[in-house]
Amino acid sequence: MDSTSKIKILILDDDTFMLKLLSRMLAKLGYATITTCDNGSDALQKVDHADTCPDLILLDLNMPDMDGIEFVRYLVDRKYHGKLILVSGEDERMLKTAEKLVHAHKIPMLGYLHKPVNPDKLSEILLGWEADGLAHPLSVNDKSYSADDIKSAIANQELVNYYQPKVSVATGEVIGVETLVRWHHPKDGLIMPDRFIDIAEKNHLIDDLTRSVLTQAIVQAGEWHRSGQTLRVSINVTMDNLASLDFQDMVVNLVHENNLPPQKIVIEITESQVMGPDARIPLEILTRLRLKRFHLSIDDFGTGHSSLAQLRDIPFNELKIDQSFVHRAYSDDTLRVIYDASLAMGKQLGMDIVAEGVEDRNDWELLRQTECDMAQGDFISKPLLPDDLPHWMEEWQSRVRTELRDDSPAS
Repeated sequence: MDSTSKIKILILDDDTFMLKLLSRMLAKLGYATITTCDNGSDALQKVDHADTCPDLILLDLNMPDMDGIEFVRYLVDRKYHGKLILVSGEDERMLKTAEKLVHAHKIPMLGYLHKPVNPDKLSEILLGWEADGLAHPLSVNDKSYSADDIKSAIANQELVNYYQPKVSVATGEVIGVETLVRWHHPKDGLIMPDRFIDIAEKNHLIDDLTRSVLTQAIVQAGEWHRSGQTLRVSINVTMDNLASLDFQDMVVNLVHENNLPPQKIVIEITESQVMGPDARIPLEILTRLRLKRFHLSIDDFGTGHSSLAQLRDIPFNELKIDQSFVHRAYSDDTLRVIYDASLAMGKQLGMDIVAEGVEDRNDWELLRQTECDMAQGDFISKPLLPDDLPHWMEEWQSRVRTELRDDSPAS
């Protein structure tokens, strides 16, 4: 328990009994450096000093004077770099709303606990934190990158495509893959897209970046097609890519050069980005691609503000239900309603439905029971390099035969 004993934990709750109870629970789990406060002002004084600033705060939401939401705002002002666990007697929807607010403030949140607190649930959250290495704040790489860094990465072909499989829920057949770009930095290792996509967009580099991703993906799709693996390859594009009519010609030419049927390429557009004030050029590009038999997918469905208008105006033939409405929908009534409504709407419109974010067997079983078309997520496979795909396909087919058939026991 050496690692846990060094972690500083602050418990903030106006209930003295809860402070004692949580302290005892944490002590039993091996956490020795525990501070308690019954009001936000005292807690902020602890945060303000390096020797008492906690690595983790267990925060009650509903307190007099300064409630938990206001306390979070003060943490943001102080650029707090630790983690949070929300603790509350409020209902599930209120806790989820608070969780989204914490994430919006970019404060890492490990989870939330209902009162009365279940010791096993607290232990589960903390064990997950340690297993992921999150108990060591210095392990987080906060390095930022410039536009010149991105230009260099594109020019030196450091951007590499990974591919996450999409499978048929009914049969387990591998239908296709989604292209997910990663940066193989020569010094910093693997850099995820959330560290560089925004920089590319803000510095007018997204067209060059997308061209690199598209070229790699379509060349790879052509190789798979010629080897007999007729996978449907999905590629994400942004509204910036759809601002010029040249984009459509580039995609068509790449497909022709690689002797690939256009039906094997899916252009994914994030739903919240689809249409700006002038929709003429994007609408022309997407309509012409659809006429040429490319597939169009509306990605992250339900996360934007004009979902129904996008479905009305653009000839999508695939709808991807956002992962935030898929994972745990089997046990969350609110998520389940949104998932069911998205699935029913897509089916009534004759679209292929893909559920993103399938993380465990329970998610998978929900998709089977509701007859969703396709699934994608870590339960099936993490994103893979092309050379790793054949071995994964063998393992996946074995899983389908032994674990995921109708008569297989749940794992």
